[in-house]
Amino acid sequence: MATWQCVKQCGACCHLDPADRPDIYEYLSPEELELYLSMVGEGGWCVNFDKDSRECRIYPNRPRFCRVEPEVFEEMYGIESEELNDFAIDCCYQQIEGVYGDRSLEMLRFDRAVGI
Repeated sequence: MATWQCVKQCGACCHLDPADRPDIYEYLSPEELELYLSMVGEGGWCVNFDKDSRECRIYPNRPRFCRVEPEVFEEMYGIESEELNDFAIDCCYQQIEGVYGDRSLEMLRFDRAVGI
């Protein structure tokens, strides 16, 4: 069975372009939306994403909407904890494909990491 995990130095989820997330207004509070929009930088990338190291500069203190945790996904999307694994895998596939492409090194690394 495939098991979700974050792949270091991927950063696909750090591409925050609101145009790619039209339903963002439905699951973020007004305060979170303001924070989210303030984090969108050049080319739609998060201002906290270090493009050289390909890592988050604020990872331990990242906002709630950047966390893949059962309680966060239940509150934000109504995803039960037993559904989180499959939902997170699907989200990553969509985001990695949209940012890097379905034949990218990032996609191959994600496939390997989740056991597909």
